[in-house]
Order: sequence, then structure tokens, then C-alpha cells
Amino acid sequence: MSHDLLIRNVCPWGAPKTDILIRDGRIASMSPGLAADGIATEDGGGAIALPGLVEAHTHLDKSLWGMGWRPHQAGPRLIDKIETERRLKKEWDIDAHRQSARQAVLSLSHGSTAIRSHVDIDTEIGLAGFEGVAATRADLGEVIDIEIVAFPQSGMMCRSGTLELIEAALASGADVVGGLDPCAIDGDPKGQLDAVFALAEKHGKPIDVHLHEPDELGAFSMEMILERTKAHGMQGNVTISHAFCLGMADRARAHGLVERLAEERIAIATVATASRPVPAAAELREAGVTLCAGSDGIRDTWGPYGNADMLERAMLLGLRNNFRTDPDVEHALWCCSYGGAKVMGLPDYGLDEGCAADLVLVEAEAVAHAVTAHPPRRLVIKRGRVVGRDGRALVEVP
Repeated sequence: MSHDLLIRNVCPWGAPKTDILIRDGRIASMSPGLAADGIATEDGGGAIALPGLVEAHTHLDKSLWGMGWRPHQAGPRLIDKIETERRLKKEWDIDAHRQSARQAVLSLSHGSTAIRSHVDIDTEIGLAGFEGVAATRADLGEVIDIEIVAFPQSGMMCRSGTLELIEAALASGADVVGGLDPCAIDGDPKGQLDAVFALAEKHGKPIDVHLHEPDELGAFSMEMILERTKAHGMQGNVTISHAFCLGMADRARAHGLVERLAEERIAIATVATASRPVPAAAELREAGVTLCAGSDGIRDTWGPYGNADMLERAMLLGLRNNFRTDPDVEHALWCCSYGGAKVMGLPDYGLDEGCAADLVLVEAEAVAHAVTAHPPRRLVIKRGRVVGRDGRALVEVP
């Protein structure tokens, strides 16, 4: 459902103060002193108006938010985390519907109006995670957009039956085909990536592959993704998440990969982790590679951190890339808004007349100040409807 609304006295992306008139859920006009009799009005009080923030990489089915503090148990290796999570899902009753709804509402309170979530699908839990998040997507569809990646967290080729479950999820409404460390997890990069691209082609879906593999191993997998993107004509429809190999010490090798990513219009998703080498945001920007960002896990069995605040994530992205000037800090926020919207293919996203009226108001002196201070969101608006106020979502939490 779309709504009409007049927002007075705001600064779109830090521009001079103006009014924003919303009709039928879209930005109809932007000008000082607008008149609109009979329409609900909100005084922005000089706040900065941003487009709705985009959480472009998270795991809604895994969050422990609202379940009380749980001491972290997982070991250091990736496989340790996967196996610990598989065990604790049962022991702690991590219900995908309940927990995904809690995290989605948390994201909404911080001004995110769209989420891309990877959802575990394997032979032990089957489609339970997908079904739970799909129920949340339906329940909250009026206030936040949720895109589901069918994600083989435990491996695809190494666990017989997983490929069929991924396809069943896609046939039932999953939006994106997921992949994971084709060499390190499956030990069959050709098999996994051939399967991922075949599913994408068959179902007409985009692709998002987790690539934790470091250095030359990750570069090898990335080259295989590049080759298949070109061969299948998937340019503009493939994302590589994490891409730690782009942070390798051999900068000439990494730069060559970045140039090819730009040629095939493959996007990169980062969580700006401090624990691993990460893609260089400035290098990607210069090459024309779209970079989006996300929170990854939010207080889950993998780690105790996270709060779903994409303004804070923009700050972390800026810190991780040594961004200091206002334009650079603003680019970190661009990755957490426009970059994510581009990757998700959100229609009519932005702050121009005709765009969807998904907005967040932040009391700050400048856009860079909003990133560094990340104060509570004054208003969150979805399709012209106020869905968050003063740091709280106006939605019931299960």
C-alpha cells in the first residue's frame, strides 16, 4: 500500500533545505514552501534526508536477537563455525521465522528499507530456513523489501541432495542463487559453479557467491566465476560476497581481477571485516565496480557482534578503507544505499522526483557527520508511510 505525505524542511543528501511531497508512494515534488492541503505533514526540522538504507548482505535465519545473551562457542575455522551452527540450531531452537522477523524489524528501526538475506539450505534442515524467512518476507512486505538468496552454507556438491533443495527453493520463490567457496568447501569448483550458473539460467535468477577463499585460491575461484559470467551472458547479474582475495598482498594480481570484474559488471559485497583482508573500496570505485555492503551475521552463532545499523556499517567501511575526507565518507554511505540498491535491482531508488518514497531522516550537520555519528533515525518512511520514528520501528516484534 502506498501513501501521501508532505515532509517539510529537510536536506536531501545534505543539499539545501526543501520540502518533499509524496503522492502514491513516490516523490512527486521537491521544492521549498510546497502546499498540499489535506495531506499528512511531518516537519523534518532540518534533518538530512537519505534514501532508505540497504542491508545487502546478511543472514536473517541465523540471528539470536531477542533470545538473550549466548556465549560464543564456534572455533576459528570456517568449518568449525558451520558445524557449531548446525548443532546449535537444534539445541537453541533458532526458529527462522521468529528470528528473521526480529532482525528485519531491527534493521527497519535503523532506516533500512531493503534487505538481501542469504538463507541456509542443506540436507539436515531442508527448506525450513527458506520457509521461515519467506514467511517474514510476506508478513513485513508493506514495510521492508526482503530478497532471499538460496544459500548452500554446508556445501553444495559435497552434500548429496543439496542441489535439488536449492532448486526447490528457487521454484518456491527464492530470488537469488547462492554459492560458497567452490574450492575450500566443496573441493569441486567446476561442479559447483557449473551448477550455480545452470540454475540461474534455468530459473532466470541472479547469483551471489560467498568467496572467503584467500589469495591465489580465491583468485582461481574468482576467475572461474568471471569466465562463466561471460559465457552465460550474466553481466550485471552476479555478485561476489566478501572477495577476500582482492585484499591480497600481490596488488598487481588483485588489480587485474578488479579490471575483469569491471568488464563483466560483477558487483562485490563487503562487510568491512577487521579480521581479514578486504577489497579496496577506492580501487573498486575507480574501476567502476559496484560495491555494496552488509552486516553479515547479527549476534549469531558465528560471532557476538552486529546491530543491523547500516549507517554504522558505512562508518566501519570508511574506517577499514582509511576514508577521511567528506566525499570518501559519503562514498561509504553510497555503498550502503545506492550500491546495495543497484545490486538488488531496486526499481526507482533514490532522492529524485519520481523515485519510490523510501526515505530515512537523520539529524546531522552533513552526510559525513551522519555516518560518523550515526544518531537514532528521526523518521523511516516506506512508500510514503512512516514506519519508524525516533529510532524505533512502528511494527510489532515477535
